[in-house]
Amino acid sequence: MSDVTLQTAEPTASLLKAGPTTPPASRQQRDARVDVIRGFALLTIFIDHIPANAPALFTLHNFGFSDAAEIFVLLAGYSAMVAYGGLFQRAGVAATLVRIARRCLKIYLFQAVLLLATLLIVRAWMDLTGLVPRFGVRPLLEMGLLPGLLRGLMLNALPNYLDILPLYILLLALFPAIYFGLRRGVWGVLALSGTIWLAANVDHSLNLPNAAAVDDGWYFNPFAWQFLFVIGAALSIAVQARNGLLPRHPIVTAVVWGFLFYALLQAVPWSDWGLPDLRPFVMAAPEKSRVSPLRLLHIMALTSLVFASPAILQISRHRWLRPVDACGRHSLEIFAVGCMAALGGRILYRTFGPTWPLQVAVNLSGLALMLGLGLALDAQARGRRNRR
Repeated sequence: MSDVTLQTAEPTASLLKAGPTTPPASRQQRDARVDVIRGFALLTIFIDHIPANAPALFTLHNFGFSDAAEIFVLLAGYSAMVAYGGLFQRAGVAATLVRIARRCLKIYLFQAVLLLATLLIVRAWMDLTGLVPRFGVRPLLEMGLLPGLLRGLMLNALPNYLDILPLYILLLALFPAIYFGLRRGVWGVLALSGTIWLAANVDHSLNLPNAAAVDDGWYFNPFAWQFLFVIGAALSIAVQARNGLLPRHPIVTAVVWGFLFYALLQAVPWSDWGLPDLRPFVMAAPEKSRVSPLRLLHIMALTSLVFASPAILQISRHRWLRPVDACGRHSLEIFAVGCMAALGGRILYRTFGPTWPLQVAVNLSGLALMLGLGLALDAQARGRRNRR
């Protein structure tokens, strides 16, 4: 959810090599792939955040080891480098740090409003129906409305479905250190970040406390998920240095496709689809909280194909993808609306059951709301630019 309305003034690869006196150059065009893919990820998160939701059978996590969360965090690192990397050069360190701090504050305020609204809505629903939520904010409500709210505002109790924004706040706050590290050496930063990720996968106690979780840790373990954010920032450097496309090698591409096919066979919910089980091996789904190695390999395989494909670069610029692109451009607002729409879906399913008419109404209305808001925010942004 980076502030991608800011653009780098020069290719980041050359920017990282340049000193602080590098003169500004012309602005680059936005990478439409990032906004379109992030827009699809946001729509997917809405669908996946409603249990017993039939369309969730056809979202990314049923076709491989990773899902929209990995896409979102990796692109957050990519966008942070695009947004703030050039700004360090153009506006200076102090002004850029202020801009990052303001963005972190804005994300925190969104988190606070989402948490408060969710607690109040769920509490009112419980009073009206006598039902209780199966998960989500239930641990916070069991603490008491006010104590639970305060623990949530201190980021000490992160409920399900409202735990990715705190991760992003932390990662964005760390971005200046990541950026200046990348200026010294991309591979050194990746090695350090990868070592921290590995440590989190080996030592499961390496996490931040979470009073709302059974295992008392953040579901999106920041010591593991930071690796995806750093990979995204490094990816931005590599893509800009090669005029928007990663290099392709036939053998590497064949291996990547082979791995993705294996992941597809393992991840497809064969029984839910009423099909014979074609899994090569019976294995548990790769662990998500710490971005297990299979999940990391899967998102990296997808990323390597997407950012090496001229066709995807061209398709992402088509007008018919404009609503999805708009959602990606205004990711924070769209995420917030998607959270509230998903909360409404969960409450309705829990109250009346996930009947087909209700599922159709919930999904169509939620997706229409998100896409419509994205277009409205995009039109508003264009209007502000035209008035300047």
